[in-house]
Amino acid sequence: MNATTGTGIGARVPRKEDDRLMRGRGCYVGDMAITGVTEVAFLRSPVAHATLNDILIPPKIAAHVVTAADMPDVRPIRAVSGLPGFKPSEQPVLARGKVRFVGEPLAMCLAKTRAEAEDIAAMLEPDFDFLPILANTDSAEADGAVRVHEDWNDNIYLETNVEKGDAAGIKGAAVMVEREIRLGRHCMCPLEGKGAVAWWDERLDQLILYTSTQLPHLIRTGLSEALGIPEGQIQVVAPDVGGGFGFKSLLQPEEICVAWLAMTHRRAFRWTEDRREHLVAAANTREHHYQITAWADAEGKLLGIKADARVDVGAYSVWPFSACLESAQIASILPGPYILPYYSCRTRSVATNKPPFMPYRGVARTGVCFAMELMIDALARELKMEPAELRRRNLVTPDLMPYDNITGKHFDSGDYPESLRRAEVEIDLAAVRARQAKGEDDGRLIGVGFATYCEQAAHGTSVYAAWGIPMVPGFEQAGARMTPDGGLELRIGVHSHGQGMETSMAQVAHEVLGVDFDRIKLVHGDTALTPYSTGTWGSRSMVMAGGAVSRACEILGERVMAIGAHLLQTGTQNVRLKGGTVTDGKESVSFSDIARAWYKRPQSISADVAHEGLEVMAGYKPQVDSGTFSYATHAVTVAVDPDFGSVELLDYVVVEDGGKLVNPMIVDGQILGGVAQGIGTALYEESPYSKDAQPLASTMLDYVLPGPCEVPDVRIFHMETLSPYTAHGVKGIGEGGAIAPPAAIANAVNDALKHLGAEVTQTPMTPERVMTALVGARTARIVQ
Repeated sequence: MNATTGTGIGARVPRKEDDRLMRGRGCYVGDMAITGVTEVAFLRSPVAHATLNDILIPPKIAAHVVTAADMPDVRPIRAVSGLPGFKPSEQPVLARGKVRFVGEPLAMCLAKTRAEAEDIAAMLEPDFDFLPILANTDSAEADGAVRVHEDWNDNIYLETNVEKGDAAGIKGAAVMVEREIRLGRHCMCPLEGKGAVAWWDERLDQLILYTSTQLPHLIRTGLSEALGIPEGQIQVVAPDVGGGFGFKSLLQPEEICVAWLAMTHRRAFRWTEDRREHLVAAANTREHHYQITAWADAEGKLLGIKADARVDVGAYSVWPFSACLESAQIASILPGPYILPYYSCRTRSVATNKPPFMPYRGVARTGVCFAMELMIDALARELKMEPAELRRRNLVTPDLMPYDNITGKHFDSGDYPESLRRAEVEIDLAAVRARQAKGEDDGRLIGVGFATYCEQAAHGTSVYAAWGIPMVPGFEQAGARMTPDGGLELRIGVHSHGQGMETSMAQVAHEVLGVDFDRIKLVHGDTALTPYSTGTWGSRSMVMAGGAVSRACEILGERVMAIGAHLLQTGTQNVRLKGGTVTDGKESVSFSDIARAWYKRPQSISADVAHEGLEVMAGYKPQVDSGTFSYATHAVTVAVDPDFGSVELLDYVVVEDGGKLVNPMIVDGQILGGVAQGIGTALYEESPYSKDAQPLASTMLDYVLPGPCEVPDVRIFHMETLSPYTAHGVKGIGEGGAIAPPAAIANAVNDALKHLGAEVTQTPMTPERVMTALVGARTARIVQ
């Protein structure tokens, strides 16, 4: 950290963004006042699977309706993967001939207001011939099942099979446990839904799209492919974005539709997603199904894991990450932070008549952590061993770092057992056990649970090139420009949707250059003003864009020192940067004087001094680009009511290691937000579907989000093991908070119920599911 001012790397600096955001001065797509804008509403399919014969449009509103027939030249969304056996799908932006899920867009309705556009949509009558419906992976994989995509020979986007190590060891196992484990399907629910507004700029001869997205440069690429116009004829701007969580890292059909309207009619059009659209049609995620077996010896050493995993990825493959992202990652990351002698995993991405499956905060890690950590506790119960102790005996130890695990994941650094030890201390495991033994006056049952995970973040070229998807990250670029009065402008291609980049990137720049923190401005979110980037996803922004900012500022600093040395009439070897000046130890010249000399008084500088100027564009890639590995242990104490099945979180501890923390306060906020989402996954959030694939949670009355009364006072403790491969030793950490809560909470619930023989292995762990487990255990005892 810059010790002089306390605004460099490591400082808990208040976020620059918060002043305008908390005062209601943010600018979101829905806030934009555009003269003459036409509002768009979508007619969406009310059925999950049918042939679409026609859409009956009353003549009086025909001019206000657009169907697929009006857009013959718009290409469908096609997200491919180079993984062997992957089957791509083609998603029309408006349904053509067939619908494949409830909520699929059928037509655009145009009016001066959204309400009028919705009234027009209500007048339309789609004509369907109904088809058999695949409401889950079981029906989709059944013999003779109808095909979601007619040209496929089954309903599997991709199957992967991994087997590593020696299976001989499992034959002598002292204990084997088998479980069926499920994560419920649910939505993402950012504060701001999707939205897009577009118009045609006649002067620039350019399509302008403002959209709530995490990756404006990739959206430009996707629009170019779909609309058939050059990328240079498209400008994409992401204004303030009210949360993304992965949902806004995809090219949406609605974005293409709004852009097509603007390009075709040469005026402004806007669509903003309402909450019902989001819950029904937009952001399905998390639904995993595992059949899993684990073996251990009598001392608690893991001998092997064998898993069969399915992910219900819905009707279409999303662009650019494709339908294979979740399940294929399961196969490579299920072992987590543990040493395994043997591992076997089969995964399938299964097509069904549900909305497309999208990457959500934590992506596959939440599911694999849930599965793996439940198996750890199940083994511990069989061995009558403290679950934390079984973990300790199997975690990768710091002396082995860097460590290549059984699937080839390269763990860069860390002390996994220490995070576990500290979590035990902070949750006070001994006191919880004493409380369990004493019992509660109100009859509730106390349980404690742990979950340890590692998170691969900032994956680079070597990882994504192997996937063969439309997006492969390379060198991340950043621009740094000293202004004529000595301030600093930074330009990055990633975009913030709550991460505080305007603050943290300024901290990195201040650390390197020493420019006054308050005089550093970040420009991001605009393809016309920023360098190309694959965007914000995979906890990559601080590693990649932060590294690029650091490198650009280093180069700029060299030029500033060259000019400063010239003005001080000394050699560059005699000067250094200090507090916004260049000094030789005796005299100094300010950045403002240096900038003034370069921009406004060039006669004061020799022509051979820093002729490249005071604007730099630099690229950055870590020394090893397979990703950083942050990690954490979560520990939670719960009280379970055995009469009603309700679960209360009494205490929650997180011990995490994200490498060098640029701003620990921002990290705390990221972790706390992630934990809240993880609690939602664990106990509350679910998007259930009927046997006809009708969504049963289409309003916030049906879809339950955790609020202040459900999220306890989360206690966060930081470790700081630097990555040996990245600038400043940083690691990606933005998603980690959401990964472990379902596993830790489930283990705590099962710990509370273990003496009754009950166990819950499905999220969300609603009172109904807890009571079902208790009744099942009671019935089993009676039968015995």
